Amino acid sequence: MDSYGGKGAGGVGDDGDAAGPDPGATPARESAHRPEPTSDGAPERAADAAPRSDAAPRPEASAGAVAPAGATAPGDAGEIRGVAAAADADRDRPVGLPGADAEAGPPFAGDDVPHGPRAGIAALSMPYQVVAAVALAVVGVFACVHLAMVFLHVAPSNTLTKQHGEAVDDWVYPEFEQNWKLFAPNPLQQNSSVEVRAQIAGTDGGRRTTGWIDLSAQDAERIRGSLLPSHTEQNELRRAWDFYLGSHTDDHRPNGMRGELSERYVRRIVMLRLDEKELGGRVQKIQLRSVTRPVPAPAWSTEKIDTKPSFRSYPWWRITAADRPAGATVEAAR
Repeated sequence: MDSYGGKGAGGVGDDGDAAGPDPGATPARESAHRPEPTSDGAPERAADAAPRSDAAPRPEASAGAVAPAGATAPGDAGEIRGVAAAADADRDRPVGLPGADAEAGPPFAGDDVPHGPRAGIAALSMPYQVVAAVALAVVGVFACVHLAMVFLHVAPSNTLTKQHGEAVDDWVYPEFEQNWKLFAPNPLQQNSSVEVRAQIAGTDGGRRTTGWIDLSAQDAERIRGSLLPSHTEQNELRRAWDFYLGSHTDDHRPNGMRGELSERYVRRIVMLRLDEKELGGRVQKIQLRSVTRPVPAPAWSTEKIDTKPSFRSYPWWRITAADRPAGATVEAAR
């Protein structure tokens, strides 16, 4: 930098005294004392001359005023304020998103950013995703239809059950039958069983009658302790007997064709059970009876219940070739 002599320039005189400002100095002459700008365009003393954010703005000098020695020109103050505002913006910018990227929001799915491993259906390829979606839809529809059918089956008689009762029964029976007698006002308090005895024609031409065979006890023995008992062992005989009782009068007369059908059905079930036993001859006739045993009251109850069983016998039935297992198979094949 050039050195200037004389007191009129606001410098140091020859006698070492500091000279005051020259009233006659012009703005052009004053511009010669401004600091040289650096390579980035900021003044050399920008950090020292930056005003505080809480300080009042400096009033601009009038056109004819003369700035004191070492003061900053009005143009320099604007540049310094711009640098300070940029520094504040950098300080408030979120970490990890430099520059203008902070205002651009989160990256898009196509950007080159790391992603975690996908799980569930999203981890499958597109064809498998379609198959999984279709399978879930089918299961959901089946569950809704099943719940609706069971609800209509156990609900009181209404318009839907009157119009579509046969379709509901076809869906529910026999696998999804709901027996609500356990929750009725008068739940079952007795055990019922079906027993049979047979008239056998021996090889010597004689005839004899077997003792009573408890068919219901055989079913109970087969399902006791079984984790997956078959539906046949649980309900075949019981449902057949209920079918027979519901289609006959009190004097054992059938009510139309359903009564005759129930008789043939029961006879074939009984013959399947007897065919498994060695009775020593050929079965000619069978007779059924029902045994009802009241359930005893619990130990803590004061109720008195007569547990003596009651019996009800039915007429003898003559066995035909169609009632035997081999004959029933041939007739079913026709």
